[in-house]
Amino acid sequence: MTVIASGGSDFSEGSSGSQHVVELVEVGPRDGFQSIEAFIPTDVKIDIVKRLHDSGLRRIEITSFVSERALPQMADASALVAAARELPDLDAQILVPNARYAQRALSTGAVHFSCFISASERHNAANIKRARHESIEDYRDILSLVPSDGPVRFNVSTAFDCPFDGTVPEGDVYWLLDRALSLRSDVEVALCDTTGRADPVQVRKLFRAAASRYPDVRRWAFHGHDTYGLGAANALAAFDAGVRVFDAAVAGTGGCPFAPGATGNVATEDLVWMFDRMGVWNGVDNGRLVPLADRVAQLEGAQVGGRVRTAMVARARLCA
Repeated sequence: MTVIASGGSDFSEGSSGSQHVVELVEVGPRDGFQSIEAFIPTDVKIDIVKRLHDSGLRRIEITSFVSERALPQMADASALVAAARELPDLDAQILVPNARYAQRALSTGAVHFSCFISASERHNAANIKRARHESIEDYRDILSLVPSDGPVRFNVSTAFDCPFDGTVPEGDVYWLLDRALSLRSDVEVALCDTTGRADPVQVRKLFRAAASRYPDVRRWAFHGHDTYGLGAANALAAFDAGVRVFDAAVAGTGGCPFAPGATGNVATEDLVWMFDRMGVWNGVDNGRLVPLADRVAQLEGAQVGGRVRTAMVARARLCA
């Protein structure tokens, strides 16, 4: 069963039911794995995606179409897309940097695209070697390829903090969103704490301000990292501001090469535990997810995090 938050902005005073339902977007197979240098065999990746699906996750960012020379870990993207089509009710999200790679993804049958531009000019230049205005044109080209009503995620990287310049002014976020949303406003927008240095007050404030400024945005999402142990706290702050879509990575895998010291994404199992304890339905069974997270944590070269995995595995060993 796929849970999609209510149509239109989740910040409205809509159905009270939406207050108790969230959608978790698993980004481990893409954001978590891309920083692992040793190539993960394709059949292992496919098995991990299948087991993520078996735990109840119905939206997974399974791969990205990028330069295989620059990011060899993603060289098997086509095989991942083909495997994902075999899983019932799976919304397989694909990251693409420009129209060239979006076209390649389309040729494999991919339908849900995730695009990204940094709010920070310096981070955008370091990350993809493009000025922000050039990336806007790349985004325009991607939109020209996909159906006008096709699902699109627009990620604002470094929405809160830049690894080079520190705290990102809200005006830089608005500069980017003004231009991106003028091309298409009915998309899902994720504000990303790329460095993990955001705090709950900052997260809550920016989401509330952005929702007021851009009422036509289809949905808002939060993508957080856990560098300073605030990943779950920041997710809760976004939830308090009305966000109902959250990115997370199994075993807290990930890390940005242009954000020195940044650890992985907030762990999926941590958010599942938090929302379960709050009585917020998320559709994921931690009893199935945590053993998989423990396996993922053993991947050669994986940078992992989170607390729930360690606690639940230790408890299971003690009981055994």
